[in-house]
Amino acid sequence: MDEIAQIDRTLDDLLVNLGEMVLRLSHPTVTKTPDEREALARSIAQFSICACRSADPRVHRLKAELEDVLKRRLRLVASK
Repeated sequence: MDEIAQIDRTLDDLLVNLGEMVLRLSHPTVTKTPDEREALARSIAQFSICACRSADPRVHRLKAELEDVLKRRLRLVASK
């Protein structure tokens, strides 16, 4: 069981690193074009799917932050 717990912790650490990278990419100065914004939305969706299976609160915090970024971007587009 210790091996499985170690693998789980390692995957959580990888998810945290990935989520932080996607969060950095979500800054408006980085994702400027429609293609970049579409890729960001896909990355957030894929991260959210993986994060649902995690028990790590750091992963869930990043998931919520990224989903909030996506919602803000959608509101911005809808208001134009």
